[in-house]
Amino acid sequence: MLKWLLRASGVLKWALCGVGVLAVLLTAMIATPLKNPPELHSVSAARKNVDYSNLPAIERFQARDGTMLGFRHYSASGPASGRAAIVIHGSSGSSANAIHALSEALATHGVETWAIDIRGHGSSGTRGDIGHVGQLEKDLEDFVAVVRKSAPSVPITLLGHSAGGGFALRVASSPIQNLFARTILLAPYLGYDAPTNQPNSGGWASADIPRIFGLMALRKLGIDCCEALPTLAFAVPPNSANMLVPAYSNRLMRNFATRGYRADLAAATKPLTIISGAADELMLADKYAEAVRSITLSVDVKLIDGVDHIGVVSDPRAVSVIADDVAKGESGA
Repeated sequence: MLKWLLRASGVLKWALCGVGVLAVLLTAMIATPLKNPPELHSVSAARKNVDYSNLPAIERFQARDGTMLGFRHYSASGPASGRAAIVIHGSSGSSANAIHALSEALATHGVETWAIDIRGHGSSGTRGDIGHVGQLEKDLEDFVAVVRKSAPSVPITLLGHSAGGGFALRVASSPIQNLFARTILLAPYLGYDAPTNQPNSGGWASADIPRIFGLMALRKLGIDCCEALPTLAFAVPPNSANMLVPAYSNRLMRNFATRGYRADLAAATKPLTIISGAADELMLADKYAEAVRSITLSVDVKLIDGVDHIGVVSDPRAVSVIADDVAKGESGA
């Protein structure tokens, strides 16, 4: 009996030591400070080159949790195409940033267009955070219901830029994919394991890897107390927090992205198109075809010469091509 007690005591001691070491390790991972990378001037300059004089006023709708979320409506000003579009901005941004140029071009091509401030951005919710992973899909479903009040039957194309393109792919593979006739991914961030990635997204983003792994370990233990901690920072200009989101919480980072581009591509059933600038400085644009065609041959990939990452939603050469594509439904949608 004494030997058994001594043996059990030894096992308990080592177990407690293990728990202590794990606690210290997780604390160190979670406590690691997140720092913003230096301003990426190519992104900042491209945003400043957009003409915002015709930016529509922000409007609001109520999501199912009671939060008021923002969007901008661009009424079709060209010959009616019989199509509608919802445009999703990239990381850190909002409907008031560079996607305004694309949204306006869509409207002039006769496409009734809405640009939404994804929760955690712009005028929607708490900057840089959401309530839980999966909330963004619910918000988008609620927003489509709002759009359908004024456009009850026209086919809707979902367009997403950069991280918004990753989220659009997530939606295109989700239970709400049938809300959209077609999805267009604009210079999409497909995920950390995609062959299209530049290191640190070309200097745009900095991830707190120790904290991400620490939070992942906590989730595996059934602990989700710390998902509001920031884990991804962006190379935004100094003193720009009134316009741009400098960092994402872990749950926003995880939700505003693919679940994994391979699985999402395989699960998407509606037409998908990828359009990128050939001169993209944040992504390896020439790798998009390789990334998707190893999984499916049905994704159309188009590169536009001389256009960079922000240019794909702001350069007249790009936005006219994209708007014409949406208006004509060139991929059968």
